Amino acid sequence: MAKRKLLKDQDRRKLVDIPVDEDNLIRHYSLSLADRLEIELRRRNHNRLGFAIQLCLMRYPGRVLGAEETPPRAMLKYVADQIGAAPDEFALYARREETRRDHMARLMVYLDTRSATLQDRRAALLAAIQAATMSDDGAAIASSTVAAFRERGALLPAIDTIERIGLAGRAIARRRAERTLIEDIPLDRLQSLDRLLEVDPSIGQTRFHWLRSAPEAPAASNLVGLTERIAFLRRLEIDPELQARVSSGRWDQMIREGNATPAWLANDFNASRRHALIVAQVIKLCQKLTDDAVTMFIKLMGKLFSQANNRKKQRQMDCRANTAKALRMFLDTITALQSANDHGRNALDVLDQKVGWDRLLRMKPELESMVDDNEAPPLTVAAEQYATVHKYIGAFLQAFTFRSAHRHDPLLAAIALLKRLYAEKRRTLPDRVPLTHLSQTDRRLIFEQGKPDRRLYEIATLAALRDRLRSAEIWVAGSRSFRPIDEHLMPRSTFITMKEEDRLGLGVQGDGAQWLAEACQMLEFNLQRLAYRARSGSLEGVRLEAGTLIVTPTVGDVPAAAEELNAKVSDMYPLVEVPDLLREVHEWTGFADHFTHVRTGDVPKNVSAMLAGVLADATNLGPKRMAGASKGISAHQIGWMRTFHARSETYRAAQACITDVHTQHPHSRLWGNGTTSSSDGQFFRASDRAAKRGDIN
Repeated sequence: MAKRKLLKDQDRRKLVDIPVDEDNLIRHYSLSLADRLEIELRRRNHNRLGFAIQLCLMRYPGRVLGAEETPPRAMLKYVADQIGAAPDEFALYARREETRRDHMARLMVYLDTRSATLQDRRAALLAAIQAATMSDDGAAIASSTVAAFRERGALLPAIDTIERIGLAGRAIARRRAERTLIEDIPLDRLQSLDRLLEVDPSIGQTRFHWLRSAPEAPAASNLVGLTERIAFLRRLEIDPELQARVSSGRWDQMIREGNATPAWLANDFNASRRHALIVAQVIKLCQKLTDDAVTMFIKLMGKLFSQANNRKKQRQMDCRANTAKALRMFLDTITALQSANDHGRNALDVLDQKVGWDRLLRMKPELESMVDDNEAPPLTVAAEQYATVHKYIGAFLQAFTFRSAHRHDPLLAAIALLKRLYAEKRRTLPDRVPLTHLSQTDRRLIFEQGKPDRRLYEIATLAALRDRLRSAEIWVAGSRSFRPIDEHLMPRSTFITMKEEDRLGLGVQGDGAQWLAEACQMLEFNLQRLAYRARSGSLEGVRLEAGTLIVTPTVGDVPAAAEELNAKVSDMYPLVEVPDLLREVHEWTGFADHFTHVRTGDVPKNVSAMLAGVLADATNLGPKRMAGASKGISAHQIGWMRTFHARSETYRAAQACITDVHTQHPHSRLWGNGTTSSSDGQFFRASDRAAKRGDIN
């Protein structure tokens, strides 16, 4: 038989292996001044290094150095650098086993630690049981076991020992959960549960399989089947409150095991495990089937009204020919009446002559039927399928207890009335029935004949129940999905207990002193990491040389070859004044002509003054200083051009002119033809109210 395992290989390595990443090396293996003084008491370098390695391992992960064990190179180098030794000198350490044992004994005194005793192992077992009570995860159980050893100042035993303690703790936690779940159930009832695993001749399968193979498709017969299974489960008299005795993590594990266990395999379990599995499955199935039944009812009622709308549309499509015929007769009638009016003749005589009075009277019932079909309310059309609803709704209502947040909810009163009618097998409603849960339109339809219509009232009430269930205004006893919002939240007593025990897991320390202590630890770690990186020259962008901080110059993103080419090309350019460059570009493109007059739209008459104004805007020199730097142009001319020709729209037009010329240059082909953009086709959903309209930015 294969040996049971608690941990995966990576979990085992995570618990006892030596870390090699920089952060963990700094966090766990940084030596204090006292540590280095203690290490310096050893004479030879390899003994000092071996002593330091043992010291580090006893601190983290909390174990001794194994015989002939060689730590990872990264750890050796990190520790050796702190004490001025060479990592390769570790090979000379512990050639004498006595030296290693002597160092280990000395370090136990120095670190105030000890080998794990029987009491330590018992404490670790209790921690494993506690962890296994909440979760079946092997890594979590082993971590709690290791934490118990560390809290008691004991060195970790071998990983196999830790795993055996975890396995024992998990086995005990499982047996305790099983016993807690079934201890108050009478023995005869537990024995009756075993019959669920036997084949029932009446259904040709075990009841265990029958319960777990309930149909899911929304149909009247399937909903009746769900209610039959729920009634069967309730006859077993298993209190659903038993679930609260087991932690959520352990309960979920029991459910997972039960879901995967067929009846024939459950028969092979010991009595305690088998009975606990069946009880857990009964409680879970009762909740699940309740949710499934209510969900199926919601779907069936939705399907009822959608089919009613479809039938109404189909009837309208089917009577298109009759509608066209009626419209033609209506047109003939109007034409006849118009002719009688125009010629002053008797309207009835003309109508009888051209249309036919008997024909009109024969058409009346057909028109009334067409009008009734077109104006039929959805409730009336849905009630046509009452026979189908009647097949399942009685069993559905009798199977569940509905609750509401409102006191004296009229819908609950209406449901109670329907339950009583089905229980007493009565067909007619009493004269007075709850109505305030229905709309005014539905009320008028129900009392259209003077007395309440049973079919319309029942369908309208069920539609209201469907809507209230979907909006969580009506709850179902024994359900997980259809229950009050408060039951989805953590109980206040549990919250207070977890808060006092600091188990909320909010990611924020609730105790101020503890937060300061953690902040100090983090600061100490960051300072140690900074010092290590400074010593090893691994700081990014800076380095320490002879006590001087030197900032590394930023390396340019442009390759050196590109810079050399740029310099060669720049040397080929002729020296040109900026005003002359603007004039030349204007002669190429004519961009200055786009600075039109604000009123007349004329192009600038003095192009030189216009270009000087553009240059003045670009350099912030102003008209006077620009005029002083120009020849033959006054400040008044520049100011005039800026006032009447330089505007935001004329600047945009001039820039567009230059851009158009760019697109005609051969170099522009390297950047595309300008018809597409990198952002084309990207969808940026709008937020807030625009999101509901499907708007985009």
